[in-house]
Amino acid sequence: MKQRESRWVKVVVASIVRPILTAVTKAEWQGQRNIPREGGVIIAANHLSWADPLTIAHYLYVAGRRWPTFTAKEGVFRIPVVRAVANSTGQIPVKRGSTDAIKALQEAEKALAEDGSSVIFYPEGTCTRDPELWPMVAKTGVARLALTTGVPVVPVAHWGEQHLLPYGTKRLRPFPRKRVRINAGPPVDLSAYRDQPLTATVLRDATAEIMRAITELQAQIRGEEPPAVPYDPKRARNRETEQSGQPERPAGSEPAAEEDAGGEAGETGEAGSGTARP
Repeated sequence: MKQRESRWVKVVVASIVRPILTAVTKAEWQGQRNIPREGGVIIAANHLSWADPLTIAHYLYVAGRRWPTFTAKEGVFRIPVVRAVANSTGQIPVKRGSTDAIKALQEAEKALAEDGSSVIFYPEGTCTRDPELWPMVAKTGVARLALTTGVPVVPVAHWGEQHLLPYGTKRLRPFPRKRVRINAGPPVDLSAYRDQPLTATVLRDATAEIMRAITELQAQIRGEEPPAVPYDPKRARNRETEQSGQPERPAGSEPAAEEDAGGEAGETGEAGSGTARP
């Protein structure tokens, strides 16, 4: 496997971040046996908070001794210190809403197929907008990568980070320590889609399988019944537009690159801040 990271940077970051997370969270972890110790793997997780990249990375690092690679919004790479750490730890920059987002998927494909890396994706593309914080409708980039590379997709669900750092605010609430529960399931069975052409229907169906696995894991953690139909932010925006009397955006008018890049880490300060995460 090609060495994508600076070993000393990993050691330094792990020695700083892990004690901090231990101080502010009470970790309850399950499913560590489902994290492969080696070889390319896609980690597909739900997205609750700007804090969950840290907690998920910590879980993966301890469970499988895997150093996480995130796809990160390009703007984050312009921050000098963050850029240095991100480049030293193999993080992948993404330009959202641009054809350059496809380049990020290609880089992620290389990391998976050639380097044997563990690459963490948030298929939703950003923190969930579901009012009850259930996983919402996702984009198709993760399914495309999985079907192109043949690497396993391990679903990971978590709950609790929203109390540590709620989405939409920069106010950290470290005390009292927050209970953070994480569970990884077995690889998602995508065999029904492996030998099919990568049509929009195939990608949507495969994506739905991945999100179903994540949602079921989160339902187990929460001890609640998830919604029968996942929250769809596009439909919600269209309803708001109809109510306001403005013209509705034509179906399919969203940039294709952003749809494919749905696995990228999201907005600045969120999942793909690009900083190294132990």
